[in-house]
Amino acid sequence: MGIAERYQEINEEIRKLRPANPPVLIAVSKFQPLSKVKEAVAGGVFHFGENRIQEGLEKFSEWIQTKNSPLVLHHIGPVQSGTLRKLFAGYSYAHGVGAISTVQELLARADKEQKPIRYFLQANLTEEDTKHGFGKKELIETVMKKESLSNAFCKLEGMMVMGPSDGDPIRTREVFRELADIRKKYMPEGKLSMGMSGDYKIAIEEGSDFVRIGSAIFGERN
Repeated sequence: MGIAERYQEINEEIRKLRPANPPVLIAVSKFQPLSKVKEAVAGGVFHFGENRIQEGLEKFSEWIQTKNSPLVLHHIGPVQSGTLRKLFAGYSYAHGVGAISTVQELLARADKEQKPIRYFLQANLTEEDTKHGFGKKELIETVMKKESLSNAFCKLEGMMVMGPSDGDPIRTREVFRELADIRKKYMPEGKLSMGMSGDYKIAIEEGSDFVRIGSAIFGERN
């Protein structure tokens, strides 16, 4: 089965899981060669996720430079303050904004560049040292100031979280449900970015609006 077939199979599956309001399927192309990206595009894939800003800009340069290109590029790694200015060269979404200082810099840069971008606050609800993002208390305090977290060019889209590193399905569901509860209470209009290749079904059941799937679409990296 090729990339396009795997993508379509997963896309059909997620639409069956939630037919009324299916999530956006992001094909995570990080570290994948351009040849596989071209195969995906030819097969009807339009939303792609990249971890490294510069790598994504180089890989997708021919589409970024094309006027009215249908491709949408998502930055799914932690957003670093030193390099976030590069997001405006081709990214539409940033999923890994994990500190209020980064939010403020992103807003200022968007105003300067006058280019639109949407972003998610990344939560660290598993409290793992290896994970980036806001703890629960800080996340809620930040979301409660949401009116000041967007401007004419930069919009707070919602919140993002990853499940526990050990992949435990019970704990994974708890984490996804916890973020869904925070949204319900403090940001009902917001979107949720939750779920990867190993846990996207749980994420969709718990209300995710964007799922980020790599290996299940592209296969294992060479």
